[in-house]
Amino acid sequence: MPKARKPVSSRRPPVPTTSHEVIDDWMREVMPVMLPLVRAVDELIRATITDLQYAVKWSKAHYGVPGLGWVIELAAYHRSINVVFFGGAELDPPPPLGDTDRSRYVKLYTLEEIARPQLQAWIEQAGRTPGWC
Repeated sequence: MPKARKPVSSRRPPVPTTSHEVIDDWMREVMPVMLPLVRAVDELIRATITDLQYAVKWSKAHYGVPGLGWVIELAAYHRSINVVFFGGAELDPPPPLGDTDRSRYVKLYTLEEIARPQLQAWIEQAGRTPGWC
C-alpha cells in the first residue's frame, strides 16, 4: 500500500528575512543554464509584489507576504524551473499543474514564457492570496 502523502501544513515553514541576500546566495548554486530564467522570474516577483520576505529551504527560494504567509516557491531543475503558487487553486485561472491541496504550479523552459502576461497576472494575484504559513 502506498504511503500517504503528508499535507504541506505538516512541514515546518522557512524562517523569513527581509534581505534578498538569501535568494542571491541560492541563485549562485543554480545551474548556469537555468540562471537567466531564475533571475527573470525573481525580478518579476520583486517588481510585482511589495513588502516581500525571503527564505531558502529544501533548495528552493520562497517569497512571502506578511499576513499572507509564503505565496510563491521557485525551484530550479536541470531543464526547467517551477513557479509554485501556494494558494494557486484560488487564482483565476489557476495554474495548470498540481492537484493536491491548494498549491498549483507552472513549469518554465524559456525566457519567452516568462514574458507572457499570464505569469505576471498569477504573481499579482498571489501577492493578495493567502499562502502557506
